[in-house]
Amino acid sequence: MIENVFSGSDISEFRIWMGWADRYVILTHMGPDGDAIGSSLGLYHYLKSKGKEVVVIVPDSAPDYLMWLPGAQDIRVFADDPDASEDLVYKADVICCLDFNVVGRIGKIAASFLYSKAKKFLLDHHPYPGANYDVILSHPEASSTSELVFHLICALGGFKSIDKDLAQCIYTGIMTDTGALSYNSNNSNLFMVVAHLLEKGVDKDLTYRRVYNTYSESRLRLQGYVLNEKMQILADCSTSLITLDDDELRRFNYKKGDTEGFVNMPLQINGVLMSAFFREDKEQGVIKLSFRSVGDVPCNRFSSDVFNGGGHQNAAGGEFHGTLDEAVARFRKGLEKWSKSDEECIRILFAK
Repeated sequence: MIENVFSGSDISEFRIWMGWADRYVILTHMGPDGDAIGSSLGLYHYLKSKGKEVVVIVPDSAPDYLMWLPGAQDIRVFADDPDASEDLVYKADVICCLDFNVVGRIGKIAASFLYSKAKKFLLDHHPYPGANYDVILSHPEASSTSELVFHLICALGGFKSIDKDLAQCIYTGIMTDTGALSYNSNNSNLFMVVAHLLEKGVDKDLTYRRVYNTYSESRLRLQGYVLNEKMQILADCSTSLITLDDDELRRFNYKKGDTEGFVNMPLQINGVLMSAFFREDKEQGVIKLSFRSVGDVPCNRFSSDVFNGGGHQNAAGGEFHGTLDEAVARFRKGLEKWSKSDEECIRILFAK
């Protein structure tokens, strides 16, 4: 039996909204990943099955390797038509915010979101949720927001309405946010959720191939370049660093999603406990930051302390407004500061 994550009181207000609200907008974060798209489309299919008018709006486009998911063709990209998207946000009865904790994560959609009179519902697994919501269901212990969508649907009595398309979206979100159940997934309850999704008709092997084995030749060559030329191992502090500037990305015909997973690769090296990946994004004028760690090393604390970022203990990220060289300099200075800390979790990282 699957453990109940949400009590009746947790979802009572959302259940009341379901009784009268007809127009729903689902929002997720900039640079939407598998969990963002999977959870959004999962809730989209459920609300559609209840006869609701529903639209998923993303700040910018999702990677191609996710666009095969059922319903992905109906996703609206805010950047493509801001006026129409803002109109939908203003007219919504309920806005469902998935896979982000603070409004800043939705970029230019934030203004219309804050001015909208719609009821605002947050469902997320990132710590420290903001205060701009009427109902907050925040569970950082969950593997993914997609897992939480499954529990929400079940709490609403909708398990029988989960069809193959809905299950496919939720499973893809869980799979991508746990590295195919290789991390952040040491919970028997999660595997029971996955079992139910497989019973609904999800082909987990095919899903894995569609997400991870459909990259371009250029992406594979970029990966080789990163491993051979760009990966730095900072042995004194059990850390690795990879950086890619705009020229390097263009050299390998970069497309959104091509660097997915790069930050995880150095953790395969014995003795590397934290990995950082910095990617220049000239279009947005920022450096995109990703951090991963293993065991008790809190890369989210490093991300927060040094770059005002955030995330989970073993997976975090953020943005840096400046040059790539400046970001690297701050990273190295941050490591030096950490090395002088006497906290146990930091001593683990810098143990000789």
